[in-house]
Amino acid sequence: MSSDADAFRTALRSSKNIIAIAGAGLSAASGIPTFRSANGLWRNHDPVQLATPQAFDKNPSLVWQFYNTRRTTALNASPNAAHMALAMLCCPDMLQVLAPSQANFTLITQNIDGLSTRALKDVLAKRDGERQDSQPSMIYEMHGRLFDIICTTCSHIETNYDPSLCPALSETQQNCSNDKNTCADIPLELLPRCAKCGGLLRPGVVWFDEKPRHLTQIWSLVDKADMCLVIGTSNTVQPAAGFACEVKDHGGTVAVFNVEWNPDPEFDLNPDFLFLGPCEETLPKVLFNID
Repeated sequence: MSSDADAFRTALRSSKNIIAIAGAGLSAASGIPTFRSANGLWRNHDPVQLATPQAFDKNPSLVWQFYNTRRTTALNASPNAAHMALAMLCCPDMLQVLAPSQANFTLITQNIDGLSTRALKDVLAKRDGERQDSQPSMIYEMHGRLFDIICTTCSHIETNYDPSLCPALSETQQNCSNDKNTCADIPLELLPRCAKCGGLLRPGVVWFDEKPRHLTQIWSLVDKADMCLVIGTSNTVQPAAGFACEVKDHGGTVAVFNVEWNPDPEFDLNPDFLFLGPCEETLPKVLFNID
């Protein structure tokens, strides 16, 4: 296991199929809390227990208030330097500079905050007018997005960045800040409703006991990858924890960028490169040789 940035960049230059697997640590510097941050509770509720289909069926008012809080936090956040570094890799001409061996790059993120997509849009907007010979790389948001909403009746999906999904949620958001421990009991008919059929909407995220998105495409990329960047995660949550292991098992190179490295022994991943520290600092520095 090495922390030699020059050696990493040499390995990157010879890579052809590069994937990055991002976790919650990628968005930490943007002020996005994780489920288990702070005291592990949200208004006296365990967030993990709210992230299930069963919780939504039992108390959609409570679950919607939790996710509305997360939507508000994400709307007020901005992409950090690590998001921007990955967005640069998504640009084919920049990727060609760092990995000139006709490389492909794909970002696979477990985050639901949409900041990686926003970072790519920001990078492309700044480069507007420059020659673009090919499309930017794909970003797979395998756990869905906070800003997607799904109808539980007709299954219609749409993306909505409106800070106010419905008056009742806006009112409870204003009246109950995060440091208070009470939640309103919003009647079912006042929760977000589908514009097409009037059915109850749910957050467009992947809950526990639900299947992550894009797994067929992701596993195809993993099978071909000869370089895997593990960013902002200790590689303990399945199925994402298995991606880097698979790359390593078939002879690829794995580089970890995280504040710590205490992986689950079950996965037995010994990365080739380990860069400890906040990824918004280590990732741009190592990728672009910034002192």
